[in-house]
Amino acid sequence: MGQASPQIGYEDFERVDIRIGTVIEATPFPEARKPAYKLTIDFGPVIGVKKSSAQVTKHYAVDELIGRRVAAVVNFPPRQIGPVMSEVLCLGFPDAEGGVVLVDVDRDVPNGGKLF
Repeated sequence: MGQASPQIGYEDFERVDIRIGTVIEATPFPEARKPAYKLTIDFGPVIGVKKSSAQVTKHYAVDELIGRRVAAVVNFPPRQIGPVMSEVLCLGFPDAEGGVVLVDVDRDVPNGGKLF
């Protein structure tokens, strides 16, 4: 689980743009070095539709990701992962074996809502 990170100021937190979106497409990503899926996520009218590579194959099948809400950092620079340009970083927590469990919300909120 690692050590706690050093303290930061609230202004540092504000610089990280974490939004909620809905997965509209999920496909296998066999070219990835570690098992992953290619996701297309709708973050609403301000952020738009973005692509991501997510290593979530342990707990999620492609068909159960469609329509799922995910939280993601949307203001990192795009990153080339094999043939995919990943535009956002989907957020999750590790289970006891290190598999990713996606962050979700427990009530309905509109796509694009910003975490604060």
